[in-house]
Amino acid sequence: MTTGKNRKKVLIVGRMPPAGIDALKTRDDVDYEILTDDSPPSLHAKLKDANAVTLGGTAFRQAELDAAPVMMVVARLGVGFDAVEIPALNKRKIPLMTTGIANSVSVAEHAMYMLLASARLSKKHDRFVREKSWHHRLTDLPADLAGKSILVVGMGRIGSRTVKRCVAFEMDVYVLDPNLSEAEIKQAGATKVSHLEAILPQVDFVSVHCPKAPETVNMFNAKTLALMKEDAFLVNTARGGIVNEEALYQALSNGKLRGAGLDVLDKEPPEPTNKLFGLENVIFSPHMAGVTKEANDRMATTAIENIFSVFDGRPNAANVVNKEVLG
Repeated sequence: MTTGKNRKKVLIVGRMPPAGIDALKTRDDVDYEILTDDSPPSLHAKLKDANAVTLGGTAFRQAELDAAPVMMVVARLGVGFDAVEIPALNKRKIPLMTTGIANSVSVAEHAMYMLLASARLSKKHDRFVREKSWHHRLTDLPADLAGKSILVVGMGRIGSRTVKRCVAFEMDVYVLDPNLSEAEIKQAGATKVSHLEAILPQVDFVSVHCPKAPETVNMFNAKTLALMKEDAFLVNTARGGIVNEEALYQALSNGKLRGAGLDVLDKEPPEPTNKLFGLENVIFSPHMAGVTKEANDRMATTAIENIFSVFDGRPNAANVVNKEVLG
């Protein structure tokens, strides 16, 4: 058994599926501690001797880094990282690692579920059956996906898998992603577009898969939503804040947009007074697109493997967000 200064400690903040714990137990040179209270005083106290930390939704910024003098790697249990202050990590050459493709299929499937559930008016039709309103079923007909056009915003790990599924549903797929060439997008069976405002009036569906960044916050606002067809549907499984909730409410409640599916919101958990809750043409899920039993196990195992790769001096570059620290 490894002892003394060669031992490493992993601080698990919040949840860690059993698969991750099992992975940790395969190493006799690694200790771990689970922290359920992620308030700053509690977190900072536990960071002082941690060589690695796994994070769910907990923020990790300069204050947390200052409390972690021996930190070697920050590992997200997921793929988003808007709650992590990357410039602070860069100063100390600490890699931020995500779980790569571990939940990509799960999120893509969830996006398809939301597209289908929205187009098929599932919320309304469920109510018709439960409330004995069967006779209302022909008053507002649902829509097919086949033969319709969709804009996929962002064709990364998740967006590319969503594109693949939309193509399989015989949809005409357009992709807005400045990081990919026309040839790369064409190879996926889609068409590259460069201007959001030019394509929005032409598509029947929009599925959002881009990161949350200064240039994507409020991407879908009153101006851009007004460009969409009145019978169009919008799905967001990316991050809250990319779609302006007030503008979305106005568009949906005034008949300027037919429906929406939201896995993410500005504030999570949301306030009970969120006006979108009063609309039947919105379906919600509690930021669960990437959280299935299978994805949970994959993310947990990948997060721990990411940490081990740093401990062993061979960081898995494919899962490192701030690759500049690898030197």
